Amino acid sequence: MKVLVLTEYPPSASGLAMQGQLLCRGLREIGADVHPVHFESPLEKEWYYRWFQPDVVVGVGFWGHVPHLVLHPQQFGMTAIPWLVADGYVAAHREVLNALPLIFVTSDWVKETYIRDGIKGDNIEVLPVGCDTDCFAPCNRDDLKVRSIREALGVADDQIMILTVGGDATSKGAQEVMQALALVDPEAPDWKYVCKVWPQPRTVQQNLIDLQLATQLGIDKKVIYSTNVVSHNFMPYLLAACDIYAAPSRLEGFGMIQVEANACAKPVVAINAMGLLDTMVHGETAFLANVAEEMKIGEAVFGEGHGIDDSHRIVFPSPRTAEYRASVPDIAKYLLTLMQDSGLRRRMGEAGRKHVAELFDYRQVAKRFLKTVSDRLGIQ
Repeated sequence: MKVLVLTEYPPSASGLAMQGQLLCRGLREIGADVHPVHFESPLEKEWYYRWFQPDVVVGVGFWGHVPHLVLHPQQFGMTAIPWLVADGYVAAHREVLNALPLIFVTSDWVKETYIRDGIKGDNIEVLPVGCDTDCFAPCNRDDLKVRSIREALGVADDQIMILTVGGDATSKGAQEVMQALALVDPEAPDWKYVCKVWPQPRTVQQNLIDLQLATQLGIDKKVIYSTNVVSHNFMPYLLAACDIYAAPSRLEGFGMIQVEANACAKPVVAINAMGLLDTMVHGETAFLANVAEEMKIGEAVFGEGHGIDDSHRIVFPSPRTAEYRASVPDIAKYLLTLMQDSGLRRRMGEAGRKHVAELFDYRQVAKRFLKTVSDRLGIQ
């Protein structure tokens, strides 16, 4: 099968870019003829259509990217298959999506979101994001690369390191984690909480709010915010440096870093909702805190960044859940349990590693992709 993958190429460190890159790698390694091209490059895309003549054109993105991922290849007679994430509401392109023979989404929750917002669903198949289990693998704490990260962050050998990673930490549930840590601090072993975030204007502002909360909770001396650009090569060692990965995210369509943490044999504390229901196994690979609150909105403004020409306000027929909040007492209970039991951390980490290798290895994802395309569209 000849596959053209529309993605962010060359890849950055973003989740969507890695999603496309790993699909290309997996397809290539199992014998497919595959090429990546930047999804917003009409000239280069047309160049591939003309000489490569792909059997399918797969586009990685969200519904706002439909003009780039679907409409452009269709203009040249290509079979377009988008592989979509969700951002809480599908505001446009419903007719285009409903007319497609096949749509991939990253989790059951994303599928439910698209169906809720008017996509028929019988053309939607769930295809999880792949994980490079060769790169994201267990690594001994005594490894110099791992020790060097803990030293650079100011985490001592005998301290429990809890880690959260994201564009910002708040959206990954860091405020709930800090509230939970404040509750268990008197009983817990010595710990440090590290939030690795991406440098951007909104992150600077959000970091200040988060650190103010840490001060109010009396745990500011134990909370470390690291605002740095890092490569994907660094991430396995950062995850290896932690003892517990905690990200009870407020909105999570898949949870790529939670999966990567499991691949590195680290137990995860997450939320019992959204894409994490597909990727984590409560009590075996992770502890999933119950949902304490759903933040609902009745309207929103959508515009150019969503693939809509004119910015306008959309009033929802019924309130939509924009974010979730995990139960702080649940997070506290699970964190304390893991912090006090190194054997449990090891067993859950090993189970997580096995689970990821079986279901989310990028080569397995590529095989599922080819089988689904063959079964649904008859393309070999």
